[in-house]
Amino acid sequence: MRIKADFDLCESNAICVGMAPDFFDLDDEDYLVILQEEIPADRVEELRQVAANCPKSALTVVED
Repeated sequence: MRIKADFDLCESNAICVGMAPDFFDLDDEDYLVILQEEIPADRVEELRQVAANCPKSALTVVED
């Protein structure tokens, strides 16, 4: 499984950064950076919750 971002929808609210800082960060210009796309099996549900909490629905968990 992988996490994907729609950068056209993302407003850099950083909720994902707060929930999963090992997967997401903001760069110096406050743009989202995905640090790790591949989701370990034991964290899939956690990342689904992160995606569900994105206020712009910019994140999705997809199968490889």
